[in-house]
Amino acid sequence: MHLGNLRTALLSWLITRLQGGEWLLRIDDLDTPRNRPGAEEAILSDLVCLGLVWDGPLIRQSERRGLYASALSELRRSGRLYPCRCSRRMLADVSAPHGATAVYPGSCRDRASGWGPQQGRLPSWRLRLRPGELEWCEQLAERGSLAADTQVGDVVLRRADGFLAYHLATAVDELALGITDVVRGCDLWAATGPQVAVMRELGGAPPQYWHLPLWLDEQGQRLSKRDGGLGLGSLADQGLDAPAVVGLLAASLGLVPGGSRLSSAELLQECSLDGLHVALKRPAEGLRKASGSNR
Repeated sequence: MHLGNLRTALLSWLITRLQGGEWLLRIDDLDTPRNRPGAEEAILSDLVCLGLVWDGPLIRQSERRGLYASALSELRRSGRLYPCRCSRRMLADVSAPHGATAVYPGSCRDRASGWGPQQGRLPSWRLRLRPGELEWCEQLAERGSLAADTQVGDVVLRRADGFLAYHLATAVDELALGITDVVRGCDLWAATGPQVAVMRELGGAPPQYWHLPLWLDEQGQRLSKRDGGLGLGSLADQGLDAPAVVGLLAASLGLVPGGSRLSSAELLQECSLDGLHVALKRPAEGLRKASGSNR
């Protein structure tokens, strides 16, 4: 986990504890080809090191495939799904004006192509979205609303390679686990529309969302998994122990003065929900400024 992941986890934990809620930890490991050996253990170790202890058992999506398959079958029986044989190459020319997310044009929506293999390839399964606004309660980012037909498009729920899609699993989990608040980076704001669409089709209401500002590097780019050197191991090599890292994460948002050393539990005592609202709506500081304050 890089610094951005760690800060999101810390903020999620704080927001939950300040509301007297339960903080659940879910491992999104359905896309098995992308799972890296030791990744789960490293995530758990980092969270425990920072004092971010979750409630209840660890939830792995790979152990919930039956639940997702049941929801998928229900949607297919109700006529809400259709087979799509568009390849990535066929969709590559779909333009997204003004930097918007590309919207599937509905090429297979009314095409009777069948569900079985053709030319050795199975179709993906798409959710036929009904026109209208997909709305959710947004705590931090812009108003939570996207037009189903023009801004989201028919969502893939089962990929052509047989893997269940992220949007399906996430939406089913939020409903099945009774999630009231989702805290994540603002880069996932647009992904909320497809997930809300799935929840609507399954007869459930979405939780409220806290889409957090991203932590940017010196060039104004967001941190990513490529920034493995910005994890706890690298920070420990620089002499930063767990209290110093918690102070670093909190100082990056102005929650504590630069150079502070404190535990997550001590930070919780320093915070209020209203104070977090104010801090998270301020422009995020760059990595150089935040990290420099703790050296």
